[in-house]
Amino acid sequence: MTDADDTPMTPPTEEAPSSDVARGSGVALWKQIAERIEADIAEGRLKPGARLPTEAELAERFGVNRHTLRRALATLTDQGFIEATPGRGTFVKEPPLRYPITPRTRFSEIVSGEGRAPGGRVIGSRIEAADADIAAALKVPPGTEVLRLDMLREADSVPLTIGTHWYIADRCRDLDFIAAATGSVTRALEALGLGDYRRLETRITARLADEEERELLALPPGRAVMVVESINGDPKRQPIQFTRARFSADRVQLVVKN
Repeated sequence: MTDADDTPMTPPTEEAPSSDVARGSGVALWKQIAERIEADIAEGRLKPGARLPTEAELAERFGVNRHTLRRALATLTDQGFIEATPGRGTFVKEPPLRYPITPRTRFSEIVSGEGRAPGGRVIGSRIEAADADIAAALKVPPGTEVLRLDMLREADSVPLTIGTHWYIADRCRDLDFIAAATGSVTRALEALGLGDYRRLETRITARLADEEERELLALPPGRAVMVVESINGDPKRQPIQFTRARFSADRVQLVVKN
Protein backbone atom coordinates (compact mmCIF):
# COMPACT_ATOMS: atom_id res chain seq x y z
CA MET A 1 0.00 0.00 0.00
CA THR A 2 1.28 3.48 -0.86
CA ASP A 3 0.54 6.73 0.94
CA ALA A 4 -1.22 9.54 -0.86
CA ASP A 5 -1.31 11.91 2.10
CA ASP A 6 0.96 14.89 1.32
CA THR A 7 0.07 16.89 4.42
CA PRO A 8 2.93 19.30 5.25
CA MET A 9 5.13 17.91 7.99
CA THR A 10 5.87 19.71 11.24
CA PRO A 11 9.59 20.51 11.55
CA PRO A 12 11.31 18.18 14.04
CA THR A 13 12.11 19.37 17.54
CA GLU A 14 14.46 18.02 20.15
CA GLU A 15 11.52 16.42 21.97
CA ALA A 16 9.81 14.88 18.94
CA PRO A 17 10.82 12.25 16.39
CA SER A 18 12.28 13.64 13.15
CA SER A 19 9.94 13.53 10.17
CA ASP A 20 12.32 12.82 7.29
CA VAL A 21 10.98 9.78 5.45
CA ALA A 22 11.90 9.19 1.84
CA ARG A 23 9.29 7.97 -0.62
CA GLY A 24 10.60 5.89 -3.48
CA SER A 25 13.73 4.87 -1.55
CA GLY A 26 12.90 1.17 -1.64
CA VAL A 27 12.43 1.11 2.15
CA ALA A 28 8.84 0.86 3.36
CA LEU A 29 7.57 4.06 4.99
CA TRP A 30 6.46 2.24 8.15
CA LYS A 31 9.96 0.84 8.55
CA GLN A 32 11.54 4.27 8.08
CA ILE A 33 9.22 5.73 10.72
CA ALA A 34 10.05 2.94 13.17
CA GLU A 35 13.77 3.50 12.57
CA ARG A 36 13.44 7.28 13.09
CA ILE A 37 11.61 6.87 16.40
CA GLU A 38 14.02 4.15 17.52
CA ALA A 39 16.95 6.48 16.77
CA ASP A 40 15.35 9.29 18.78
CA ILE A 41 14.99 6.93 21.73
CA ALA A 42 18.55 5.62 21.42
CA GLU A 43 20.02 9.12 21.11
CA GLY A 44 18.05 10.51 24.07
CA ARG A 45 15.68 12.85 22.25
CA LEU A 46 12.83 10.68 23.49
CA LYS A 47 13.57 9.66 27.06
CA PRO A 48 12.17 6.72 29.08
CA GLY A 49 8.66 7.54 30.24
CA ALA A 50 8.15 10.26 27.61
CA ARG A 51 4.70 10.33 26.04
CA LEU A 52 4.61 10.09 22.26
CA PRO A 53 2.34 12.41 20.26
CA THR A 54 -1.06 11.00 19.30
CA GLU A 55 -1.45 8.81 16.22
CA ALA A 56 -3.03 11.73 14.37
CA GLU A 57 -0.13 14.03 15.23
CA LEU A 58 2.48 11.45 14.24
CA ALA A 59 0.67 10.64 11.00
CA GLU A 60 0.63 14.35 10.14
CA ARG A 61 4.28 14.81 11.09
CA PHE A 62 5.46 11.95 8.90
CA GLY A 63 2.94 12.67 6.14
CA VAL A 64 1.45 9.16 6.14
CA ASN A 65 -1.91 7.55 6.80
CA ARG A 66 -2.92 5.94 10.08
CA HIS A 67 -2.47 2.39 8.73
CA THR A 68 1.20 3.02 7.95
CA LEU A 69 1.79 4.81 11.26
CA ARG A 70 0.16 2.01 13.28
CA ARG A 71 2.35 -0.61 11.62
CA ALA A 72 5.45 1.35 12.67
CA LEU A 73 4.18 1.69 16.25
CA ALA A 74 3.26 -2.00 16.41
CA THR A 75 6.80 -2.90 15.36
CA LEU A 76 8.30 -0.65 18.04
CA THR A 77 5.94 -2.15 20.62
CA ASP A 78 6.92 -5.71 19.65
CA GLN A 79 10.60 -4.74 19.93
CA GLY A 80 10.06 -3.33 23.42
CA PHE A 81 10.81 0.33 22.68
CA ILE A 82 7.35 1.75 23.39
CA GLU A 83 4.21 0.72 25.23
CA ALA A 84 0.59 1.81 24.90
CA THR A 85 -1.49 2.18 28.07
CA PRO A 86 -5.26 2.46 27.50
CA GLY A 87 -6.59 5.85 28.51
CA ARG A 88 -3.11 7.39 28.86
CA GLY A 89 -1.38 7.12 25.50
CA THR A 90 1.83 5.62 24.14
CA PHE A 91 5.07 6.01 26.05
CA VAL A 92 8.75 5.27 25.64
CA LYS A 93 9.17 2.17 27.71
CA GLU A 94 10.78 2.56 31.10
CA PRO A 95 13.49 0.07 32.09
CA PRO A 96 12.11 -2.73 34.28
CA LEU A 97 11.55 -1.65 37.87
CA ARG A 98 13.90 -3.46 40.28
CA TYR A 99 11.72 -5.16 42.87
CA PRO A 100 13.78 -6.63 45.73
CA ILE A 101 12.26 -9.51 47.66
CA THR A 102 13.58 -9.32 51.20
CA PRO A 103 12.30 -10.18 54.69
CA ARG A 104 10.67 -6.73 54.66
CA THR A 105 9.08 -6.27 51.23
CA ARG A 106 6.90 -3.14 50.87
CA PHE A 107 5.50 -2.16 47.46
CA SER A 108 5.24 1.60 48.04
CA GLU A 109 8.73 1.85 49.51
CA ILE A 110 10.23 -0.10 46.62
CA VAL A 111 8.52 1.98 43.94
CA SER A 112 9.35 5.27 45.68
CA GLY A 113 12.96 4.14 46.05
CA GLU A 114 13.15 3.70 42.29
CA GLY A 115 12.07 7.32 41.79
CA ARG A 116 8.53 6.50 40.67
CA ALA A 117 5.17 7.35 42.20
CA PRO A 118 3.38 4.36 43.77
CA GLY A 119 -0.36 3.96 43.49
CA GLY A 120 -2.97 1.36 44.24
CA ARG A 121 -6.67 0.65 44.47
CA VAL A 122 -8.89 -2.11 45.75
CA ILE A 123 -10.67 -3.89 42.90
CA GLY A 124 -12.56 -6.40 45.02
CA SER A 125 -13.00 -7.90 48.50
CA ARG A 126 -15.10 -10.59 50.11
CA ILE A 127 -15.25 -13.16 52.90
CA GLU A 128 -14.78 -16.74 51.67
CA ALA A 129 -13.90 -20.18 52.99
CA ALA A 130 -10.21 -21.08 52.89
CA ASP A 131 -9.40 -23.82 50.41
CA ALA A 132 -6.62 -26.32 51.11
CA ASP A 133 -3.80 -24.13 49.73
CA ILE A 134 -4.88 -20.97 51.56
CA ALA A 135 -5.52 -22.89 54.77
CA ALA A 136 -2.05 -24.48 54.63
CA ALA A 137 -0.38 -21.12 54.01
CA LEU A 138 -2.22 -19.42 56.90
CA LYS A 139 -2.02 -22.51 59.17
CA VAL A 140 -5.76 -22.71 59.74
CA PRO A 141 -8.26 -25.53 59.11
CA PRO A 142 -9.78 -25.69 55.61
CA GLY A 143 -13.08 -23.86 55.52
CA THR A 144 -11.95 -21.16 57.97
CA GLU A 145 -13.36 -17.75 57.03
CA VAL A 146 -10.75 -15.61 55.32
CA LEU A 147 -10.88 -12.08 53.95
CA ARG A 148 -9.92 -11.92 50.29
CA LEU A 149 -8.62 -8.58 49.04
CA ASP A 150 -7.79 -7.90 45.37
CA MET A 151 -5.64 -4.86 44.55
CA LEU A 152 -4.14 -3.31 41.43
CA ARG A 153 -0.78 -1.61 42.09
CA GLU A 154 0.89 0.97 39.83
CA ALA A 155 4.08 2.97 39.35
CA ASP A 156 3.68 6.38 37.68
CA SER A 157 0.12 5.29 36.83
CA VAL A 158 1.41 2.27 34.87
CA PRO A 159 -0.09 -0.99 36.21
CA LEU A 160 2.58 -3.36 37.53
CA THR A 161 0.83 -6.05 39.52
CA ILE A 162 -2.49 -7.53 40.54
CA GLY A 163 -2.33 -8.85 44.09
CA THR A 164 -4.84 -11.23 45.66
CA HIS A 165 -4.35 -11.32 49.44
CA TRP A 166 -5.97 -13.59 52.01
CA TYR A 167 -6.17 -12.89 55.76
CA ILE A 168 -7.77 -14.74 58.66
CA ALA A 169 -11.07 -12.87 58.85
CA ASP A 170 -11.33 -12.79 62.65
CA ARG A 171 -7.89 -11.15 62.87
CA CYS A 172 -8.29 -8.58 60.10
CA ARG A 173 -11.79 -7.14 60.31
CA ASP A 174 -12.26 -3.95 58.25
CA LEU A 175 -8.84 -4.32 56.62
CA ASP A 176 -10.47 -4.07 53.19
CA PHE A 177 -12.15 -0.76 54.07
CA ILE A 178 -8.88 0.70 55.38
CA ALA A 179 -6.99 -0.49 52.30
CA ALA A 180 -9.63 1.06 50.04
CA ALA A 181 -9.30 4.38 51.87
CA THR A 182 -5.48 4.44 51.91
CA GLY A 183 -4.63 2.52 48.74
CA SER A 184 -2.06 0.59 50.78
CA VAL A 185 -2.07 -2.87 52.34
CA THR A 186 0.85 -1.89 54.57
CA ARG A 187 -1.04 1.09 56.02
CA ALA A 188 -4.11 -1.05 56.55
CA LEU A 189 -2.10 -3.65 58.46
CA GLU A 190 -0.42 -0.90 60.49
CA ALA A 191 -3.84 0.42 61.47
CA LEU A 192 -4.68 -3.04 62.81
CA GLY A 193 -1.39 -3.30 64.73
CA LEU A 194 0.15 -5.74 62.25
CA GLY A 195 2.52 -3.41 60.46
CA ASP A 196 5.69 -5.21 61.54
CA TYR A 197 5.13 -8.18 59.24
CA ARG A 198 7.97 -10.15 57.66
CA ARG A 199 8.30 -12.35 54.59
CA LEU A 200 8.35 -16.03 55.58
CA GLU A 201 8.25 -17.67 52.17
CA THR A 202 8.23 -16.74 48.47
CA ARG A 203 7.48 -18.92 45.43
CA ILE A 204 7.90 -17.61 41.87
CA THR A 205 6.51 -19.07 38.64
CA ALA A 206 5.62 -17.68 35.21
CA ARG A 207 2.84 -18.17 32.67
CA LEU A 208 0.94 -16.35 29.94
CA ALA A 209 -1.44 -13.66 31.19
CA ASP A 210 -5.11 -14.56 31.09
CA GLU A 211 -7.80 -12.26 29.68
CA GLU A 212 -8.56 -10.50 32.98
CA GLU A 213 -4.87 -9.92 33.71
CA ARG A 214 -4.29 -8.53 30.21
CA GLU A 215 -7.14 -6.09 30.71
CA LEU A 216 -6.11 -4.91 34.19
CA LEU A 217 -2.39 -4.72 33.39
CA ALA A 218 -2.96 -3.29 29.87
CA LEU A 219 -1.02 -6.12 28.22
CA PRO A 220 -1.26 -7.24 24.59
CA PRO A 221 -2.02 -10.92 23.86
CA GLY A 222 0.89 -13.27 24.35
CA ARG A 223 2.53 -11.38 27.22
CA ALA A 224 3.66 -13.23 30.34
CA VAL A 225 3.14 -12.58 34.03
CA MET A 226 5.34 -13.63 36.93
CA VAL A 227 3.25 -15.21 39.66
CA VAL A 228 4.70 -14.54 43.11
CA GLU A 229 3.10 -16.42 45.99
CA SER A 230 4.23 -15.23 49.39
CA ILE A 231 3.47 -15.75 53.05
CA ASN A 232 3.98 -12.90 55.52
CA GLY A 233 4.02 -13.38 59.27
CA ASP A 234 3.96 -11.41 62.49
CA PRO A 235 7.02 -11.07 64.81
CA LYS A 236 6.21 -14.55 66.22
CA ARG A 237 6.31 -15.95 62.65
CA GLN A 238 2.61 -16.69 62.68
CA PRO A 239 1.19 -16.24 59.15
CA ILE A 240 -1.07 -13.22 58.76
CA GLN A 241 -1.16 -12.85 54.97
CA PHE A 242 -1.02 -15.16 51.96
CA THR A 243 -0.60 -13.33 48.64
CA ARG A 244 -0.73 -14.40 45.01
CA ALA A 245 0.62 -11.48 42.96
CA ARG A 246 0.78 -11.37 39.17
CA PHE A 247 3.48 -9.00 37.89
CA SER A 248 3.81 -7.77 34.32
CA ALA A 249 6.94 -9.72 33.40
CA ASP A 250 8.47 -7.05 31.18
CA ARG A 251 7.89 -4.15 33.61
CA VAL A 252 9.44 -5.63 36.74
CA GLN A 253 12.74 -7.30 37.57
CA LEU A 254 12.45 -9.41 40.70
CA VAL A 255 15.59 -9.37 42.80
CA VAL A 256 15.87 -11.99 45.54
CA LYS A 257 18.00 -10.74 48.42
CA ASN A 258 19.86 -13.24 50.60
